[in-house]
Amino acid sequence: MAKTTNWSRGSGSGARRTMTAAARAATKRAERGHHRPGPAATDEEAPERRLGAADVGRTVLIEAPGEGGWDDPPEPSPESLREDPSQKSQEEQEEDVPGPGTPPRPGRRRLFTPLLCLLLVAGLVAAAVLGWRYRESTRAEQARGQALAAARQAAPVVLSYDYRHLDRDFAAARARLTGHFRDEYGKTTTRVVGPTARKYRGVVKATVAQPTGDSAAAPAASVISASADRAVVLLFVNQVTTSTQIAGSRVDLNRVRMTLTRTDDDGWKVSALDAL
Repeated sequence: MAKTTNWSRGSGSGARRTMTAAARAATKRAERGHHRPGPAATDEEAPERRLGAADVGRTVLIEAPGEGGWDDPPEPSPESLREDPSQKSQEEQEEDVPGPGTPPRPGRRRLFTPLLCLLLVAGLVAAAVLGWRYRESTRAEQARGQALAAARQAAPVVLSYDYRHLDRDFAAARARLTGHFRDEYGKTTTRVVGPTARKYRGVVKATVAQPTGDSAAAPAASVISASADRAVVLLFVNQVTTSTQIAGSRVDLNRVRMTLTRTDDDGWKVSALDAL
């Protein structure tokens, strides 16, 4: 007769007996399946059949918790909850990259705003410069026509006089002049031209030349240079002079360079006159 084994009663005897019986039953089922062919084992039986001889008779002990029960796992710290970019997968990192329609992040926006302001200021300055140049070019083109017309009108008045009405002729000429040249003209006519004209009964009549023949295409007056407020004009002037010193009349063909300046009140006035 086999000797029976006495199991002591206690808190852990039932658990050990149950685990040993389960292991033995699993071993027997594995042996029956190995020697007898039969249907394929189910998923539930597969773990039991994989048990080998080394696993037979092992007992898994699970100690019961004490009076305090199971201890709760420690709570994660804030540092462990922070997401590490290096641990992200490639797909997650690609999702973090903003697309074409995604608004810029605050860091990029701070860099983009000064650059946009700089480009805006540069554009405004360039537009202002171009606008100023265009306006000056337009004014200069207008000045060329206005100054040329004023020179054609002023030349016959300034370069003509008659001893019979010198005061009237000199006054009309001074009305076409401006600046320092106006003062010089007044002194010259009072001290030299006036007395000489009265003494010899001098008469001078000036006209702007009209090209004829082969020189008809050449202008009798042309603008050398012009700006919005100043222009230099070249004139071909014919002067016919009569006096008691001359038998008949004398014709002088002169080239005159006339400088004109725009005034606020009376438009274009002659500010210099040189005979070439």
